[in-house]
Amino acid sequence: MSYNPELAAALAASPAFTQEPPPPPPGISAWEFSRQLSKRLGTPISDYYKERLPDSSHYTVSDKHVPVEAPSGEIPVRYVKPSGGTEDTFPVLVWFHGGGFALGDLEMDDMHLRTVAVELKLAIVNVGYRLSPEFQFPTPFEDCYTALKWIADNAADLQIDLKKGFIVGGDSAGGNISAGIALKARDDPFFAGRPLTGQYLLEPAVVHPDAYPEKFKASLRSFEEFSNTPFLSKESVLRFFGAYDPPPSDLRVSPLLAVSHAGLPPAFIQVQECDPIRDDGIVYETVLREAGVPVKLIKYPGCLHGFHYSFPSISAAVKLDRDAREGIRWLLTHSSQ
Repeated sequence: MSYNPELAAALAASPAFTQEPPPPPPGISAWEFSRQLSKRLGTPISDYYKERLPDSSHYTVSDKHVPVEAPSGEIPVRYVKPSGGTEDTFPVLVWFHGGGFALGDLEMDDMHLRTVAVELKLAIVNVGYRLSPEFQFPTPFEDCYTALKWIADNAADLQIDLKKGFIVGGDSAGGNISAGIALKARDDPFFAGRPLTGQYLLEPAVVHPDAYPEKFKASLRSFEEFSNTPFLSKESVLRFFGAYDPPPSDLRVSPLLAVSHAGLPPAFIQVQECDPIRDDGIVYETVLREAGVPVKLIKYPGCLHGFHYSFPSISAAVKLDRDAREGIRWLLTHSSQ
């Protein structure tokens, strides 16, 4: 395999990203230690966008809590809303962070999402769903689905106009959740009259590795082709799914397996070439297009899963972000049609 030259140089200068992590210290679980390491890997993107934040007069941030069930409790959401303009209401992006259903939190994408909200005049609700293995499937998915319903019910108070745009989006596991939610919401009477208008899928998994359909097995080659890549490997994908523990064929984790994808909202998809789950996004684009769903796909040659969190300033990461903003704009144009 051949990595993007700038990414390869960045990896060579930062050997910690390609080395096996140390064992967890005494008294700290393996998953908790993984969460600590993940935060360190994601510090560069937070610092990068913190330096590029617009003046605080251009947006407001508020943390809220959403009641959830099974088991009952509440989850945090972070609401970012543009301010200082003439708009009274805004379209909304509901964001689900990545991390294999086991890592990540509201801070992971916070600084980046603030810049997106201001530039695109877009309200963003960043959802802090509960994590596996402490909360296994379907709790993380259902937390996100409950948050989506809460947003729809509280749109007026949040100064959100769902007709201007009602988009779900996420990275990696968050992309998986977004695709599953888009499928479930399509058939849910709750969303009649206020349907989702777009789905933004960044490096998504759309089918459990144990549920590859026969017709797509020849196309889903990347899982073996890039089995030992930095940031995400075949082994780590299986570890994440093992902790999440879903039935492999459940459509909430394997939306690719749906009998029909017709009527789903338009989709914008980004995939990295050197990623074990690259082909999930590529196959899903084909399936959506053949079902009549408007869809755009962009591939990033020589790039690794989640590379932009650790190296946000390299050219490929800057392009990934620029394309993402244009992709969300494209989804918003469909909302107004």
